[in-house]
Amino acid sequence: MISFYEKQLYIGFHHHLKLLRSRFLLESRLQFSNEQKEVKINMRKIPLKNIRNFGIIAHVDHGKSTLSDRLMEFAGNISKKNKNEQVLDKLQVERERGITVKAQTVSLFHEYDQEMYLLNLIDTPGHVDFSYEVNRSLVACQGVILLVDANQGVQAQTVANFNLASTHGLKIIPVLNKIDLKNAKPDVVSNQLTSLFGFDKKEILKVSAKLGTGIEDVIVSVIEKIPPPDGNVNQQFRALQYDSWYTQYHGVICLILIVDGSIQVGEEITSASSGCSYIIKELGILYPEEIPVKELFAGQAGYFRANIKNPKDANIGDTWFKKGTTVEPLPLIAQSKPMVFAGIFPSDQSKTQDLRKAIEKLILNDSSVSVSLDTSPALGQGWRLGFLGVLHMEVFCQRLHQEFDADVIVTAPGIPYKIKIKGKSNIKKYGSEEIIVSNPQKFPDPSIVEEYYEPMVLGTIITPEKYYSSILNMCMNRRGEQRNINYLDNETIVLTYKFPLGEIIMDFFNELKILSSGYASFDYEEIGYESSHLKKVDIYLNGKIVEELSIITHASQVEKLGRLMCLRLKECIDPQLFLIAIQACTDGKKIIARENIKALKKDVTAKLYGGDVTRRMKLVQRQKEGKKNMRMIGDVQIPRNTFISILKR
Repeated sequence: MISFYEKQLYIGFHHHLKLLRSRFLLESRLQFSNEQKEVKINMRKIPLKNIRNFGIIAHVDHGKSTLSDRLMEFAGNISKKNKNEQVLDKLQVERERGITVKAQTVSLFHEYDQEMYLLNLIDTPGHVDFSYEVNRSLVACQGVILLVDANQGVQAQTVANFNLASTHGLKIIPVLNKIDLKNAKPDVVSNQLTSLFGFDKKEILKVSAKLGTGIEDVIVSVIEKIPPPDGNVNQQFRALQYDSWYTQYHGVICLILIVDGSIQVGEEITSASSGCSYIIKELGILYPEEIPVKELFAGQAGYFRANIKNPKDANIGDTWFKKGTTVEPLPLIAQSKPMVFAGIFPSDQSKTQDLRKAIEKLILNDSSVSVSLDTSPALGQGWRLGFLGVLHMEVFCQRLHQEFDADVIVTAPGIPYKIKIKGKSNIKKYGSEEIIVSNPQKFPDPSIVEEYYEPMVLGTIITPEKYYSSILNMCMNRRGEQRNINYLDNETIVLTYKFPLGEIIMDFFNELKILSSGYASFDYEEIGYESSHLKKVDIYLNGKIVEELSIITHASQVEKLGRLMCLRLKECIDPQLFLIAIQACTDGKKIIARENIKALKKDVTAKLYGGDVTRRMKLVQRQKEGKKNMRMIGDVQIPRNTFISILKR
């Protein structure tokens, strides 16, 4: 049996070996031969004009991570002999789901026109729920590769990413991927890019990230078309923090872009937001593994370790500068707006502190999540977390379990509603005439409400024409209002709809994919609040309210949703020895739906073998009274996954 101290010594020894190996590779690179191109990392020799900071943006499953692999192979970061697949998708949840959920940075070195260039690549997620990852990553870039699947064509998230890159003022390089596929339509998709975004057909690159076709053209285009970063190596040191993560042995590790000046190991730097100062213990770049360097200069991206133990001292968008100097803080990165809220509670209340630490560390790696304390009579102390979507919520909870071994109970997801209060005393009580309510348990009494408002979104659907009628019916059922319809080409339609956010957060995307056989795509953006008629639906089990299952919905959906929730609960809750009455109520205790779970039967007369019938009646009556008492005091256990599953259509 290995002791704890032996295990720690073993881990420390192997970490030291890994560090020595990295430093050996560091000193042995940047020599060129005909067989293999190697790079010795001397950051001082890379001038600012030879630096390119760029990202890859695309719709889901258009090949961003595969293209990143080929770029790293071409630059010599990873071996071509090994079957490296999606090297930058490092998280277990990314491997399991097959999607990128976390933006990753890697530094590439390439010799072009007898000069060495440093290309800092950021691979970004494609799903709309992780749009904040894309937004904060583009702040550190001067250009992007807009990757489009030559088989699927332009998708909804392609349009959203193009608009986001244009907003940041970045140089956009259009690239068609998967041209090796049998059903690829490069000419058709090129026409889409030309008509929709105004690209010249001659500048659209055609590649196969799987086979490695056209990769050199991509790198050359990045060098020739994307401008170098603005900055001055002779000015005072300023750096933008655009990512961070937590490790057990080193605390917080910050990923920064050096805007001005330079920084060396051993120097002391200060955070503009917290005012805390730290001595840099290690500097390095991601290659994609962590490779230590002695110093970093303006325009370069890398990480630093400084024994930061408190995650709150490392904020995304923070400006770092040398202690004792005065600099102008860099513009802050726009904060994300949570669209979906859910309660997170530990399955065991004795693990509350462990869950708190886990959430703090994970939020350091995903700063788009908002956190506030929450309590529940049934579930105890927990947190109310805000996410960008339901998939974002599911991935966050999965990472809590996989990376921190945290078992949590997640309540039904809800969205923020705006409520206008009437009456001076009530306004004084709530502190404002208009309040935002994301927790149904804090929904005010209808008698003091003057008007309700629900959040609206503008959705873009891109679909083949043959699925138009089915999608039209689905949008009408979701209270969608058509705003625009355009033809992208002879076979593809672009639909623009205004939706209530509550109608699309749960399963809209899945239903859209089913109706369109997987061909349609969807993206949305928030457009504010509109007046609405809202009601709160409460769930009662044997007359006891289950506050965690309360939801807010539109008045037209109350009865339908109430019946749905009762049926789902009937399927999820195990039968007991007593009758369980499931009731959906609104406006106080007005019952709108009910389902019963029959009691388990036990034959109490099985031991009788005859005799007076009154004896049999006595036993049956005693059983009946016992079930009645059990029903009054019985505790109905609700499965952990019920809180989300009952809302799915």
